[in-house]
Amino acid sequence: MIRDEETLNILLDSIARFVREVLVPNEALVAETDTIPPAIVAQMRELGLFGLSIPEAYGGLELSMEEEVRVAFEIARTSPAFRSLIGTNNGIGSQGIVIDGTEAQKQYYLPKLAAGEIIGSFALTEAGSGSDAASLRTSAVRDGDFYILNGSKRYITNAPEASIFTVMARTDPVKRGASAISAFIVEKDTPGLSLGKIDKKMGQQGAHTCDVIFENCRVPAANIIGGKEGVGFKTAMKVLDKGRLHIAAVCVGAAERMLGDALAYAMERQQFGQPIAEFQLIQAMLADSKAEIYAARSMVLDCARRRDNKEDISTEASCCKLFASEMCGRVADRSVQIHGGAGYISEYAAERFYRDVRLFRIYEGTTQIQQIVIARNMIKAAQK
Repeated sequence: MIRDEETLNILLDSIARFVREVLVPNEALVAETDTIPPAIVAQMRELGLFGLSIPEAYGGLELSMEEEVRVAFEIARTSPAFRSLIGTNNGIGSQGIVIDGTEAQKQYYLPKLAAGEIIGSFALTEAGSGSDAASLRTSAVRDGDFYILNGSKRYITNAPEASIFTVMARTDPVKRGASAISAFIVEKDTPGLSLGKIDKKMGQQGAHTCDVIFENCRVPAANIIGGKEGVGFKTAMKVLDKGRLHIAAVCVGAAERMLGDALAYAMERQQFGQPIAEFQLIQAMLADSKAEIYAARSMVLDCARRRDNKEDISTEASCCKLFASEMCGRVADRSVQIHGGAGYISEYAAERFYRDVRLFRIYEGTTQIQQIVIARNMIKAAQK
């Protein structure tokens, strides 16, 4: 659903130019320093990138899903670290508040998130739980007008930069299902909240993760999302399809960048007196990549339009995440292969992207989780 094609094209052109002129030239610097320069973060704020999916009433751009994935196609043509910084503000870090938050929570937090004044972070994963909500151990016990949180979260994106955390915690020690889980907005300066050391990752330098620890952390009862217990995980599920679709769009953009780099190299690199792009086995890798990217892009756009049309896209979003992330990995591998020895050298972006995109097959639900979701939905549909 494109509300205003002309306005959207202006936004897309602005983002494409920003990516081309500012972000791409700084990719190597971010990879070397593991830091996004503050001046670039300021420019991201000015472009409104922290509030893409937040309602206009709270200072955001309120993009439709189709508009959002088209933006993702563009911003993903550079290092994933740049998108990661804004990702939680536009994704589950804000959408839980948008969908199920109280009006007071929306009024207080959403304008700050939209402006990039604060960075959001989503804290679900633990050492012993991720997709398995029943095994979540972080607890939240009611104490008057507060909840006392105890436990720890692992691999939490943006945690070192975050001002607020959306924390999933067990408010019912007896129940095993999703209804035992509640979502809390926890501010970084809350006594009892501390951070572990920043993780050293395979790729995506500049996008930071670390443990978040809660030790008798006192959180106001007013900060439980929706104002009641037991709906936190259900809230997360409502926006999970959106997150998976967004990551699928990011995979498409990253694959398009890698294929563009590989094609340019193949047309320049000479062997046996001609560009290697003239060799049919190189052409096969280029063609396979183009076809798969086209298929993934078409899937993502179709699914986005279905979501804008208020359809249930649980199966389709998982299909997009599964196919696009696996496709992106294959394109990354072919890009390195086309570059040959140069593809293994950090002087070329192919080496860095090969490491960076590996994460896409893991977060927002692994490929195997997507397979389970798809198959279970198929079985349920057949049983009806």
